[in-house]
Amino acid sequence: MEIIAIVVFVIAAIFIVKSVKVVPQQHAWVVERLGKYHATLAPGLSFLIPFVDRVAYRHSLKEIPLDVPSQVCITRDNTQLHVDGIIYFQVTDPMRASYGSSNYVVAITQLAQTLLRSVIGRMELDKTFEEREAINVAVVNALDDAALNWGVKVLRYEIKDLTPPNEILHAMQAQITAERGKRALIAASEGRKQEQINIAEGQRQAYINNSEGERQAEINKAQGQASAITAVADATADAIRKIAAAIQSPGGEQAVTLKVAEKAVEAYAQLAQKNNTMIVPGNMTEVSALIATAMALMKPAHPK
Repeated sequence: MEIIAIVVFVIAAIFIVKSVKVVPQQHAWVVERLGKYHATLAPGLSFLIPFVDRVAYRHSLKEIPLDVPSQVCITRDNTQLHVDGIIYFQVTDPMRASYGSSNYVVAITQLAQTLLRSVIGRMELDKTFEEREAINVAVVNALDDAALNWGVKVLRYEIKDLTPPNEILHAMQAQITAERGKRALIAASEGRKQEQINIAEGQRQAYINNSEGERQAEINKAQGQASAITAVADATADAIRKIAAAIQSPGGEQAVTLKVAEKAVEAYAQLAQKNNTMIVPGNMTEVSALIATAMALMKPAHPK
């Protein structure tokens, strides 16, 4: 009895192990029943019929990086390039991933290499370095269309390295050196040109400033002279007005008569000093006549 119990216990344990399955998160298991696809087990607890159902394939639904081996590609201008890259893909349909291809990893790798050779073959060498992003997009689009039948989604492709032959590298380095030398010469010439322009512009501005200064100085001088002449004229006119007012005042005429007589006498005295001969008027009435004439001129004209 004990042996039978042990046998029953072992058989029950085998049935439990065969029938109870726990699928981890981000995984999918493909179940076949009697050799035919039956179901895809989602993450969690699942039950199978022992000896009838079996887990045929186990797939990870995580994003998977796949290294693409280095290969030689020929560019449009017949230059060899060693290119390697990496593909990121994800299983989206476990059933197709199980039965669509015998090995979807190898299929993706081989197709990526073929597509990469085709894309690079349509480009010249210089463009391959400039258009890496375009190459990546072209490979991803072509891979994604083909991988649908394999239950796989190609997320992105990245070129890790583009290596031309050593001779091409040396030629490219020489070209870069020459280009940088050319840029240096152009920059130096542009600097000298700008320097000459700045000097000429500075001289021109200095001439303009000097001429403006001289013009302003002449204007200021003329205005000063005009102001001085105006001031002298105003002072003279004011003096004349004061003299006229003084003559019109009481006793003014007598004072003027006396002043004119004094000036006449001083004039005769000056004539006597400037000559060795003493000049004396022959008739003193001539002096009085001169004074009377001067007074007559200073009197205002009265209307008749």
